[in-house]
Amino acid sequence: MDKASQVLAQGVSPGMRTSYRALAGHSQKAQSQQYLTPWEEKALVKFLLQMSDLGQPVRIKFIPSLAFVATRQRPATQRPLKPPGKNWAKAFETRHPEMASRRVMALDWNRHEKNILGKIIH
Repeated sequence: MDKASQVLAQGVSPGMRTSYRALAGHSQKAQSQQYLTPWEEKALVKFLLQMSDLGQPVRIKFIPSLAFVATRQRPATQRPLKPPGKNWAKAFETRHPEMASRRVMALDWNRHEKNILGKIIH
């Protein structure tokens, strides 16, 4: 599927021209304005979900700094100089609905005791 067809499938914002050239240009412009590359975003989402599954969710205010660290793997000429803006984390959460806020369940004290009591006594 070409880029213009992909944009049409996602939906067109009001007031946007619907010619194939305009749609393809819009998708390229949107990709060039993204702070993270698509594979960096996928890796960040995977990391955040994994941390949440382990019972150590990352607060939304720390996500921009994680994104900035993720860009350190790029060549020096393609690295951003600053972390993402103040609204970037909320937009990131909107782009990835699986990142919805969750409440962490407290660890049962009996389970906690079995895991660390021996370490504390030792």
